[in-house]
Amino acid sequence: MQDQQSIAQHYTHGGLLDAIRAGVTALGKTSDKINVDDLAPVDEFHIGGRKASVEFFDQLHFSSTHHVLDVGCGLGGPARFAASRHGCRVTGIDLTPEYIETGKMLCRWTGLDDLVSLHQGSALSMPFPDSAFDGAYMMHVGMNISDKAKLCSEIYRTLRTGSLFGIYDIMRIGDGDLTYPVPWATTADTSVVSAPEQYKGALRDAGFAIVVERNRRDFALAFFEELRARTAASGPPPLGLQVLMGASAPVKIQNMVANIAAGRIAPVEVMARKE
Repeated sequence: MQDQQSIAQHYTHGGLLDAIRAGVTALGKTSDKINVDDLAPVDEFHIGGRKASVEFFDQLHFSSTHHVLDVGCGLGGPARFAASRHGCRVTGIDLTPEYIETGKMLCRWTGLDDLVSLHQGSALSMPFPDSAFDGAYMMHVGMNISDKAKLCSEIYRTLRTGSLFGIYDIMRIGDGDLTYPVPWATTADTSVVSAPEQYKGALRDAGFAIVVERNRRDFALAFFEELRARTAASGPPPLGLQVLMGASAPVKIQNMVANIAAGRIAPVEVMARKE
């Protein structure tokens, strides 16, 4: 589909692995000495970074007995963190070929390729059997997927009964046009920011029961203020988000913060269980 191609193109860097190698070198490290904590600033492409991941995964209760699905896995940063922290196996899927190929290399660098498996493909038609996973999550993914009903039903299909599915997405919480570009879209053409009610409706229609919802607007604004102060004091880190987004990173982040501060959008968590 053309819109999927446009989304994949939006995230394609063209020289991402080399850029990450350069960042690793700037840290004074080599690829055989790098770990998930070193990679976190570039690896966790969502609001709040590692702190958000810790709080998010703690609610999902993954363990070494679980095989977990990461929907829209990107480089696989959250997958590697979940595997390293909780010992679970993680299978990820993402539209962007460069993200998957780079992510596979990062799994080898960190010694996690035995626990983390990354696949290129669409979240709307996943090559996984029914009831294959003990849990699932997606982080900052739904803003690029218009068919939330198909997304939720496809995830429901792949989960075993009783499994938790966690969403941490940027959602619409107020009126007003969004200012672009933002990290997930250059223009409104590939941006499908939806309200929590739309997510919850799609989840319920698929067969999920809603467990909890949490608006993380205040957390996001505090995170970006801390990031701004840190960057002003010492510049961006060698492996910061500018490695992913390039020269457009400052304006994309500035616009996203402005949209959040204006009450148009916010990062929101929704936890659901397959009944």
